[in-house]
Amino acid sequence: MTRTNTPLPLPFADLTVLDISQGIAGPYCAHLLWQQGARVIKVEPPAGDWGRGVGAVRGQFNALTVAYNAGKESVCVDAARADGQRVLRALAARADVIVQNFRPGVAERLGIGPARMMAERPGLVYVSISGYGEHGPMSGAPATDSVLQADSGLMHANRDAQGEPRRIGMLVVDAATGLYGAQAACAALYRQARTGVGTHVELNLFESCVALQIYNLMEQSIAPGHTAKAASAPNGVYPTADGLITIVTLNNAQFEKLTKALGRPEWLTDARFADAARRLENAAAINAAVAADIGRHPTAHWLDVLTRHDVLHAPVRDYAGLVAHPQAAHLGTFQALEQPGLGTLPYPGAPAHALRRPVTAAPRIGEHTLAVLTEAGFDAGALDAWRADGTIVQDATARD
Repeated sequence: MTRTNTPLPLPFADLTVLDISQGIAGPYCAHLLWQQGARVIKVEPPAGDWGRGVGAVRGQFNALTVAYNAGKESVCVDAARADGQRVLRALAARADVIVQNFRPGVAERLGIGPARMMAERPGLVYVSISGYGEHGPMSGAPATDSVLQADSGLMHANRDAQGEPRRIGMLVVDAATGLYGAQAACAALYRQARTGVGTHVELNLFESCVALQIYNLMEQSIAPGHTAKAASAPNGVYPTADGLITIVTLNNAQFEKLTKALGRPEWLTDARFADAARRLENAAAINAAVAADIGRHPTAHWLDVLTRHDVLHAPVRDYAGLVAHPQAAHLGTFQALEQPGLGTLPYPGAPAHALRRPVTAAPRIGEHTLAVLTEAGFDAGALDAWRADGTIVQDATARD
């Protein structure tokens, strides 16, 4: 008997998420639910999500907007107005999940705080993201990715060779919080499906960044004052004749493979390199010797040689090299995202391919305002009046 494999529906195909967050952490949390099938309605103020103005901007779009808001529907509402708050509450009443990252107390003033919304909808999953938490001595403190990298110890963990703390060159705190938020939302949705009980999911950038460093923190607790350093030698990034390559050896067998690849059998009888402990004691000498050999040939030569000898290695790629990576091509890591105004972009979706949908463009500010609010039951007269007084904004390039 022949069985036909029918693709399973995405897990959140019947779910509506109201994303009233801005920046990265909240939008990324909601976007991950979109990748897994949810409909995500993003509410923006008339000026748009402040994240639209970060970095290189092309019209209404930048990398941040595309990365964390692809596929969403944008509704533009001025929530400072009473009618705008009415619209916001109506949208919230129709959502299965709400994601917000207002400052403490703002959601309550808008009439969509978790207590009120969950009293009206006991099965609601309500995700609140803040910088330092809703309560406590730091609850009102401003928090950005860079601030949290410093305040959480992450910069300390990323010290250079001279011990100088350094910021990691990506928005890792925001992204990690978005990931933790999506995971917590999924757990809350599972509980809701089993019990009918909703959850107020509270998380913050500070604790997310702390959780991300669990290994470092445990190591410091076990060995106070321990300074992170290479655990083996040779181990590092070495300049080739035309680039950089990283090489790692973790034990005697791997070191022997490297000596064969480099044509250095004499290192196996050198007392300084007799075992892992002595190689680590003489790390400067063995790393310098490896660097001298690696620098004599281009990267392509070493990729071939080291692969044939089964040595742990990789070229140090830039992002152009990453997009062209042969394994990425094989796996389908990058989807072609057609973003109006920006052209075709290489978009890496969530790595669990079977649980994600094909990516679609990020919306313009208010691109779906009229369509969503009409669906929500507002009549044309009210919508026209609100457009006229600025309560709502419909993107001018979209069809009414």
